Amino acid sequence: MQWKITFYSDKVETLTLKFPSGVLANFLHISEMIEELGPNLGKPYVGALGSGLYEIRAKGKEGIGRSMYCVAKGREVVILHSFIKKTQKTPKKELDLAKKRMKEVLK
Repeated sequence: MQWKITFYSDKVETLTLKFPSGVLANFLHISEMIEELGPNLGKPYVGALGSGLYEIRAKGKEGIGRSMYCVAKGREVVILHSFIKKTQKTPKKELDLAKKRMKEVLK
């Protein structure tokens, strides 16, 4: 059975699909691999952030995009938050927002 990717909200989906074209192309490629092989692809495609939170690590010539996700019931991957990375370390506010949304999705 294949995996299904959904978005936390329409706003998250819109933000994600507004990634610069190169970053978006990489995001879509990684998403297809997740749907086929499951969410535990490992680096360089995805990374674990701890406590059941993961990130899709999309790169393009325009920069680096991150889409944080969790695995919900069954074979559903929920994209909780997406942003373009501007610093080496993932900003705490981006991480906190994804964690808050993950609690809502998994309750």
